Amino acid sequence: MTNRIWNPRADLETAGSSEVREQDGTGGVSVSTAAARLASGKDADGFTDRAGDDSLLDAYSRAVIGAAEAVSPSVVFIEAYHREEKPQTPPANQGKLPNGRGAAPGGPSQGDNPPDSAPGEGRPPQPRGSRPGPGHEREKERGGTGSGFIFTPDGFILTNSHVVHKASRIEVALLDGSRYEASLIGDDPDTDLAVIRITASNLVPAKLGDSQAIRVGQLMVAIGNPFGFQTTVTAGVASALGRSLRSTSGRLIDNVIQTDASLNPGNSGGPLVNARGEVVGVNTAIIRPAQGICFAIAVNTAKQVASQLIQKGRITRGYLGVGGQDIPLHRHIVRFHELAREEGILVISVEPGSPAEQAGLREGDVIVSIGGQPVSGVDDLHRLLTEDRIGVSSPLTLIRRFSEMIHVTVRPTTRRPD
Repeated sequence: MTNRIWNPRADLETAGSSEVREQDGTGGVSVSTAAARLASGKDADGFTDRAGDDSLLDAYSRAVIGAAEAVSPSVVFIEAYHREEKPQTPPANQGKLPNGRGAAPGGPSQGDNPPDSAPGEGRPPQPRGSRPGPGHEREKERGGTGSGFIFTPDGFILTNSHVVHKASRIEVALLDGSRYEASLIGDDPDTDLAVIRITASNLVPAKLGDSQAIRVGQLMVAIGNPFGFQTTVTAGVASALGRSLRSTSGRLIDNVIQTDASLNPGNSGGPLVNARGEVVGVNTAIIRPAQGICFAIAVNTAKQVASQLIQKGRITRGYLGVGGQDIPLHRHIVRFHELAREEGILVISVEPGSPAEQAGLREGDVIVSIGGQPVSGVDDLHRLLTEDRIGVSSPLTLIRRFSEMIHVTVRPTTRRPD
């Protein structure tokens, strides 16, 4: 008896060459023939077996593919340009005669260009017939990129405020490569959300879901354009809910979704999608030193903000005109005045003519409640200064000189634009 070492590759090749038409005694296909077909990826008629491939996909893969295919046509690539003026540095020898050699009045001096350089080298080229304004070079544009997604058939796009804030020009590229100029409808730095709009036909809007229905551990799919790689898909889970994230304006954004779906620069403004292909969040931030800690603004927040931005172009919030900081209160003061919280807001500045000055607030006062609602910090005050409090007299309670409780009435006004 001859010992034979089994070689799967050799056996598979043999089956594919000599036994591909072999049938067993029952009329079925032999094992070697089936192996050859599996290796070739084709069915009995020689066609690629796509149905077989689909059946091999697990539920996780099907969910990610379904979400990506449903939302990707709505995802856009955003390029935002900002004007910047650079102060002009006068030449070091301006007004001097270097090496005893000068230039005629109005003509260039030898120091305008570096030695051994062609005329014009060493300074930015100027277009023919144009000159920079006094003290400034020619106006330049600085570009930045981000993501967004179409959420209405008539071209409204949701993205992050930090992507398009104060942009002089915005361009949008769709999945098919077509490009459009976009107009800024409005942005809200306090929630890091913005709405822009393009005029185009046959747009595919994304379906907005309910961020309140998310559960920790639920599948999350992020779609965006990291580093300009258009329509990149990553997947993870909802790591935590109800996080708070501080915006560039200093206010806290509540009900933020934490996910481990990978985000990178350029993902900002893209959609966070559930397994049903519904947008449940707007990707906004990452923690750079960490891995797998990314954040998205809840879509329920985005719905409210986008609605106001489309109607008014901005978000209206109450304004008191005080600068403050969070401080703990002495336990004796808390017990003596029966306060609900052990913290308050120390007033460190009062703006002239503001509602706070008109109400009689002073530096050193400690705000402990407004409208009957206790406040333990500046973030609580921000949450309570909503649009419905503007122009309405509200009771405000404060502690003066860390001993006396005083009740005043304040009427918040519309917050001044930044």
